[in-house]
Amino acid sequence: MLTPEEKQSYDENGFILKKALASPEDIEKIREDIEDIHNRMAEHPVEGVGLSWEEFDDPNLPPRLKQLMNSELISPTLSKILRSDTMLDILEQMIGPDVSLYHSKLLPKDAKDGTAIPWHQDYAYWNRDDNRPLMVNCQLAIDATTRENGCIQFVPGSHKWGLQEHQRRQQTFGVFLPGHYQEREDAVQVEMEPGDGVFFNALIIHGSAANTSDLPRRMNTFAYNVTGNGLMQCRQALRGKPL
Repeated sequence: MLTPEEKQSYDENGFILKKALASPEDIEKIREDIEDIHNRMAEHPVEGVGLSWEEFDDPNLPPRLKQLMNSELISPTLSKILRSDTMLDILEQMIGPDVSLYHSKLLPKDAKDGTAIPWHQDYAYWNRDDNRPLMVNCQLAIDATTRENGCIQFVPGSHKWGLQEHQRRQQTFGVFLPGHYQEREDAVQVEMEPGDGVFFNALIIHGSAANTSDLPRRMNTFAYNVTGNGLMQCRQALRGKPL
């Protein structure tokens, strides 16, 4: 669970890093589950799994996934982690006892080919008349994440600014703040070891640079909501009252 100091830091900054959230054994199993995921999904898509692809000017480049939605369907280990007591105990401290899953998505930012994720607030995607910005994400590092391979970045305290005006475009990550992606002096880069997880508020401004390294930067984002906070935002109740 979060210590009082960690909870205070999360409330003030809008994110908190938890070291060793998943075990080395589970990380190795996830890597086995997603081995050769780009080619596997290109050749044999899985029912219920949503796929978004990197767009390259060169049509001869091999297919590279930008995002894989409902990743728990291709990794039993991710499915286990997203509903584990370790995860849900932390979430209860953040959003209360009624916790539901919104989605689980794999972000397999490949070496050299993984492009930038623009600055945005997740609530810009999720905002409806029947919900409030109570949702929390946890991004789990499958590989070491560094400045060179495009680690996640946050603007501390920006979750207190309210929902900002976003631009929209018909593409993956097509909701973004003006400027799409550029370096920000007020952003903090969060480098992580495999198994680390970073929890963050639905209103915090975040993004990531392109992967310019020779190593992949595979991460998985678990998105959680308060059960009943806009029923369309909840796929399954994990703890507390049912849907």
